[in-house]
Amino acid sequence: MDTPPNRPHPLRFWILWGWDGLITLVILYFFFIGVIDRSVSSFNIALWLAILSVLGAVMGGSLWLRASGQRKLAAVLLWLLAAPGILFCLFFLILLISNPRWN
Repeated sequence: MDTPPNRPHPLRFWILWGWDGLITLVILYFFFIGVIDRSVSSFNIALWLAILSVLGAVMGGSLWLRASGQRKLAAVLLWLLAAPGILFCLFFLILLISNPRWN
């Protein structure tokens, strides 16, 4: 399956989308745990709704952009969520490998 030189490979999109989906599932997990233990309340529900709306916009918007032929813009949208997630995982990997002394 050859792709023209200007278009990103479709597998790259789905890898990014899967990574963002994993990040979304982790955030949804914490949201539902917070609903169960009542730490998500009327005090912070606006923040949670904003976070969940942004996640929905990234996940759904990237699919919509890809379907409308805007593959590069869809990839850029996915990278907005993927880059902080990758940096977060790298930070914890460095912490696990280096075993720093915190005292």
